[in-house]
Amino acid sequence: MDIAQVFAAIPARYPELRGQVAIVTGSCRGIGQGIALRLAREGMKVVITGLDEAEVSSTVDALTAQGAEALGLAGNLEETAAIDQLFNETVRAFGTVDVLVNNAADLRRMPFDQVSEDLIDYQLKVNVKAPLMLAQRAGAIMRPKQYGHIVNVTTPGAVRTHLPGLPYDATKGAIDPITRALAVEWIRDGVRVNAVAPGWTPSRAPEPWWEDVANRTPIGRPVQLLELGAAVAFLVSPDASAVVGQVLYVDGGVTAQLHPPGLPI
Repeated sequence: MDIAQVFAAIPARYPELRGQVAIVTGSCRGIGQGIALRLAREGMKVVITGLDEAEVSSTVDALTAQGAEALGLAGNLEETAAIDQLFNETVRAFGTVDVLVNNAADLRRMPFDQVSEDLIDYQLKVNVKAPLMLAQRAGAIMRPKQYGHIVNVTTPGAVRTHLPGLPYDATKGAIDPITRALAVEWIRDGVRVNAVAPGWTPSRAPEPWWEDVANRTPIGRPVQLLELGAAVAFLVSPDASAVVGQVLYVDGGVTAQLHPPGLPI
């Protein structure tokens, strides 16, 4: 993604978000980067995280070159110490946390008889435990001030399984009930919790098989990273003040579709 070109082309729509602080996990590439870019364009101070220190630094440099305020922290969020450092450094730099976007995840799927116990354990840590612990830390900051937003990134695979879909669909799909439970528990503390479920969002150069996938998708094309960023910006904006505990499917119609075109069941 050409951050400079895209940044200049995005219209800022939510002036109320300017100056607020957003942590976006897994934001040095792909969906997370698209979300962070959009929030930065709204004037938010963004915290970029990821496993690769060079990618984190590159994303921060590209955003700050556009006048955005950004902080980069590389680390593996399966480790409690890394979560503690993320919040401590964010508060030290920006004073608070207003938005948490739980995007980071391990995406591996394979036939279940090939799934190892180590992979199951790892995905449970990264896809389930880490978002819970991140939300808990965010809530400790947001609830006393009666303001904050958590947006979890889930998957259409939680309701329409991939094939193969395990262990990813099971672990990432746990985010849906987590979203609803936190939303209901914390809404009267001023914290709104929702989720987005991205459709097919390739972030690399087009490949020959893309056309076949597009033809099986109602929208007829991939979902763009900035379309997901726009959905998140809406969910954390005052325009979504009554949206609580919802999963917004930004999937080009995949979950609405019973079968692909030409392949009736």
